[in-house]
Amino acid sequence: MCYPNLIETVIGHGNSTSPTEALCDAPIFLENHEENMEASSIKPKNNVGILVGGGPAPGINGVIGALTLEARNRARKVLGIYNGFQWLMKGDASHVRELDHDDVSRIHFEGGSILNTSRANPTKKTEDLERVVKTLDSLGIGYLATIGGDDTMFAASQVAKRAGGRIHVCHVPKTIDNDLPLPGEIPTFGFETARQLGFELVHNIMEDSRTTGRWYFVVVMGRSAGHLALGIGKASGATLTLIPEEFCGPVHMETVCDILEGAILKREAFWNRSDGVAVIAEGLLERVPAEELSAIEGVRISHDSYGHLRLAELDLAYILKTLVEHRFAARGAPMSIVHKTIGYEVRSAQPLAFDCEYVRSLGYGAIDFLLSHQSESEKPTGALVCLVDGKLQYLDFADLLDKKTGKSRVRVVDVEKPSYKIAREYMIRLEKEDLEDPEKLRLLAKAASSNEKSCSLDEFRSRFQHLVTN
Repeated sequence: MCYPNLIETVIGHGNSTSPTEALCDAPIFLENHEENMEASSIKPKNNVGILVGGGPAPGINGVIGALTLEARNRARKVLGIYNGFQWLMKGDASHVRELDHDDVSRIHFEGGSILNTSRANPTKKTEDLERVVKTLDSLGIGYLATIGGDDTMFAASQVAKRAGGRIHVCHVPKTIDNDLPLPGEIPTFGFETARQLGFELVHNIMEDSRTTGRWYFVVVMGRSAGHLALGIGKASGATLTLIPEEFCGPVHMETVCDILEGAILKREAFWNRSDGVAVIAEGLLERVPAEELSAIEGVRISHDSYGHLRLAELDLAYILKTLVEHRFAARGAPMSIVHKTIGYEVRSAQPLAFDCEYVRSLGYGAIDFLLSHQSESEKPTGALVCLVDGKLQYLDFADLLDKKTGKSRVRVVDVEKPSYKIAREYMIRLEKEDLEDPEKLRLLAKAASSNEKSCSLDEFRSRFQHLVTN
């Protein structure tokens, strides 16, 4: 961990160390902590606090920079809070430092987060939430900017609610999953950079697939929605893309394997191609019944502090590769599939120009909301900042929560919209006409046969009919 309480000793004295390196190398300084806490608790709550929650996403540092510079322009003290809510939940105000112009002037080019991040959840226990509010009070923070996804937004909404108007909160929507409920097609920051890098990786994998004549199963991060997988798959022209939104109910591993096997056989039957790339959203695992996951050898199910399945600990690409390979081996036509997961590679990447520009607007907008001269009684104590038609808008936290669950609403891929339907048209997957056309069915059955085992037309139709009728 890095706690730059003595950053002045590292930056600005002829040292060539970058701001981010300096922030991470600086030592911990905890002297007079109790005295400082007591003194700050009686000051007016005019300070601006910044914290980051959830996983990394390109552009976080740009938000921190924009928030700091604009708040300083308005003569406010800015306090960077390390590791999200982790230390605040413990009533520990020592992992905090003041941010100034020199600390953030060039960090918008860099990936990662100079304030680090964590998935610590202050909403599980009332006492944790209370300690967060009290610690913010002790730091003189009357304005809090949170940077994160749906979980961090929910935590931010509860902090604002618990503070009862003492602390105003503005959330800056960050996630490569693109699943926060922003109006229209507005992306969350970090998504476009992650998609571009994912696109480049899949492009290279597709060429390796063609050159070597083999299939790749590429799983892409995205816990609740398939935006990133679809964005990468559609842009790269991958053979097919699978996302959880295309399934009406629970997702069964058997069905997923049927789709993949069918695509492999169709590519072989109609184009005599033994290569292909399937892009698969990891969020499929969230929809697989727990008993199915538990039945897979070597799978261990665990959850994070927000109750979400730890998807990174379940290697979906390897699971699907193994299951599909077994199917081909059983018919006497063994094949080798390469598995790959894309996620961590894109989360702390240097942001594209799009995200660099986008986050500066969001950071400015968050400070404008927090420090505007609008009557405190006229604006919500907590809101999410976004850009709609080039204009800053603020969405009340109350309007972003699911009325049934009380949690943050999640934006999923709308499979009825042209953006998905067009992507689907270019995928190689078994279609209804493939099983109705006698010649196509003959070629498919031939591809599913081997010297050891023959597959009849009726057997093939019966085996895969459910894919085109459900």
